[in-house]
Amino acid sequence: MAKRVLVSGGAGYIGSHVTVELIAAGYDVVVADNMSNCDMTCFEGVRKITGRDDIPFEQIDCCDAAAVEKLFTDYQIDAVIHFAAFKAVGESVAKPIMYYRNNLVSFLNILESAGRHGGCNVLFSSSATVYGEAEDLPVTEKTPRLPATSPYGNTKQMCEDILRDVVAATASSEGVIKGIALRYFNPIGAHPSALIGELPRGVPNNLVPFITQTAIGKRECLSIFGKDYPTEDGTCLRDYIDIVDLAKAHVAAVSRMLDGKMKEGYEIFNIGTGRPVSVYELVTAFEKVNGLKLNYRFVDRRPGDVMAIWADTSLANEELGWKAERTVEETLASAWAWEKHLAEK
Repeated sequence: MAKRVLVSGGAGYIGSHVTVELIAAGYDVVVADNMSNCDMTCFEGVRKITGRDDIPFEQIDCCDAAAVEKLFTDYQIDAVIHFAAFKAVGESVAKPIMYYRNNLVSFLNILESAGRHGGCNVLFSSSATVYGEAEDLPVTEKTPRLPATSPYGNTKQMCEDILRDVVAATASSEGVIKGIALRYFNPIGAHPSALIGELPRGVPNNLVPFITQTAIGKRECLSIFGKDYPTEDGTCLRDYIDIVDLAKAHVAAVSRMLDGKMKEGYEIFNIGTGRPVSVYELVTAFEKVNGLKLNYRFVDRRPGDVMAIWADTSLANEELGWKAERTVEETLASAWAWEKHLAEK
């Protein structure tokens, strides 16, 4: 019998791509989402890509403890991948209480119900933001976490600590919880089918959808935050990872948990490419790959942004048997194909 994976926040950008890869790998998937930052577009795309109209979908808010409990009662859950969180750095600086309430309470509810129902394997969607403004680059999993530069980053650090502590506390109980935190860097791009991709509500907080929306005419001008960083071209350096590569890393991590291959009850892996790319490089690469000219301007730095961050991915490469494969050029072409698909709808 196939193992069942609950994907909380599964109708969103990352969750939808992970759902596709989980189904391709033979897992049964239950998707839960409150639809606060998405609509049914990506979930319908998942159905088309997989050819499956029977994927269970539950519209719930993971901050609702009773609704989460009902999920675990109605379905035999073998593993959870938890995406249900607010994720915009700038917005978190402006609205810290909203971020702390949503991102912490939703995760606590998942862990509490998992423990009550005999334990579970929990994969937490963490972020490179936990490293803050790292002194040494690239960052490894042993790089000290520095104070977060935003409430968003702080919630990721806190949730990692909560998962670590819950794993330790349940190790000798009936409701054993094992956990993996995937610290991923900057997911970009879309599925090669152009049926699912990043679909922000309102003004995008992430760079690539702002690029594609500017290219197609939804936005008048792209703002590049900061041109005075001490980098080669003055813009921030990031580790941009293709969304399908990222999704496959989640499948590898879930398989590690469910196949009993974990070496510790709680493990951490960096998920990136290991290659730093500047914001300006990404913008110009998009123009070159897609034969377009963007209207962009440089503006002041954005609160909460770090100057540079990229991953050492050797641990994930060795332990998960996973490695990022798609090029930045392929990824940026897929992002533009997705934007054009949306325009045709």
